[in-house]
Amino acid sequence: MPKQPLLKRLLIWRAKRISHKQFVYILSILVGFTSGLGAVILKNLTHLIQHFLEGKLVKYYHQAFYFLFPILGLTLVYLSMKYIIRNKVSHGIPSTLYAISKRKGIMRRFQMFGSLITAPLTVGFGGSVGLEGPTVATGAAIGSNISRLFHMNQTTRNLLVICAAAGAMSSIFKAPIAGIVFAIEVFSLDLTMASMLPLLSASLSGILTSYFFFGNDVLLPFKIEDTFKFVDAPFYIALGIFASFVSIYFTEVYDRIQGFFDKIDSPIKRVIIGGLGIGLLVYFIPPLYGEGYDVINNLIAGNPEKALEHNLFNLDLSNIWMVVMLLAGLVFFKIIASALTFGAGGVGGIFGPTLFMGSLMGNCLAKIINHSGLFSIQVSESNFTLVGMAGVLAGVLQAPLTAIFLIAELTGGYDLFIPLMITAAISFSISKYFIPYSVYTMELGRKGELITHDKDHAVLTLMDIDKVIETNFVKIKTAMTLGDIVHKAVIKSNRNIFPVVDEKTKQLKGLIFLDDIRPIMFEQSLYKQVFANEV
Repeated sequence: MPKQPLLKRLLIWRAKRISHKQFVYILSILVGFTSGLGAVILKNLTHLIQHFLEGKLVKYYHQAFYFLFPILGLTLVYLSMKYIIRNKVSHGIPSTLYAISKRKGIMRRFQMFGSLITAPLTVGFGGSVGLEGPTVATGAAIGSNISRLFHMNQTTRNLLVICAAAGAMSSIFKAPIAGIVFAIEVFSLDLTMASMLPLLSASLSGILTSYFFFGNDVLLPFKIEDTFKFVDAPFYIALGIFASFVSIYFTEVYDRIQGFFDKIDSPIKRVIIGGLGIGLLVYFIPPLYGEGYDVINNLIAGNPEKALEHNLFNLDLSNIWMVVMLLAGLVFFKIIASALTFGAGGVGGIFGPTLFMGSLMGNCLAKIINHSGLFSIQVSESNFTLVGMAGVLAGVLQAPLTAIFLIAELTGGYDLFIPLMITAAISFSISKYFIPYSVYTMELGRKGELITHDKDHAVLTLMDIDKVIETNFVKIKTAMTLGDIVHKAVIKSNRNIFPVVDEKTKQLKGLIFLDDIRPIMFEQSLYKQVFANEV
């Protein structure tokens, strides 16, 4: 008797020894680990490229390289997709949402490594986007294909895809609770005990992987020194309002620039136009290069001058109002640079740009409050920087709980919980009023393919219309007699509905139900007297 394949023997052994629930827990840990590993690989590759380019070429040769890097990186991304991956690598989280919504959680194999190649080239060469989206997409694709390998059903497959997203976010920010909340809020997962434990396992596995490779290093190190005071509440309300304005601006600019690039058929033209646009922006405004977390950390540490010291015009950074103007300029231009990167074919995420713009906006507003002379109290610039990130994150992603828990975990406690709640709630409410969909869900929402927490709507979204619509009807022509209807339609059909079609125009004229002709269908004297258009 021939030996069975190893996988088949493993599946048989698993079916005999391990219950389905236990196996899902094991797979969730595996998926969390692989997502965390994907985050480690993406981050290290990107930083390796970025440190070489900025540390060697720009530092020792000329700042003009800033202009060349983005178009070179986008060209490499295009060539990678065409000759190595041989598929288009879509934006991370929207592609994952689409897989859950319309592909039953199935993601193609190339998605497991596509972002690992293209995202470091995009961001490392100066593309003004983040790595969070590609990390989530990589983990989700791994989760999807692992579940398919072990013949999991659609429900389990979707769960493992979302577990991968939780593991990826947990690994990137070392924020396990925020990773779980992100998975629930963005992917509209119904929270039950059956889903909670796998999410916890994946998130824990992801963060432990990050600790193993990076130790205690965190992306945004911060320790709260200024506590929240009640008198600060009006300023945090104002911060929430400004955050909503920035969120709306972010979404509108992103949508319009994407629409512009969608009209360009040639990918080479998109690379040239987008690459030149980003190159000009990065050349004149170097802080727009890459993710921008160095700028955020300098703002949190109270060193905005260090973040802005490489400005091309050598502006006077000792003047506080010059600093405010430069920070406001970065807020204005960041989304333009990010949208150009996406439009040109770059691969990245919007999480990083969102945090970048939020931190700058918060810091800028705090400086205006403290130095305008209009107010008798001073607010904490570092706290406003952090809470500003939460505000814009809540507005752009329309995920206020993710924003609140992420910043709370990054700060190592819940001392900022009240201002976070105030700002995130206001920003989310105003943004949602003017823009119904987030950047992640915009395209799916317009097509009616978005899964939400509305169960009735979710059922309709997941429904395959082609399988629901029935087409096996026997057509009746308007000139057919009752006898023809009985012998050519009723006898041959197992349905009691018959569409009536005009013989010349082929247009639908109406429906005949079996009940309509039942009283006369056995009266043969009427077979040649009654016509279909008379019934």
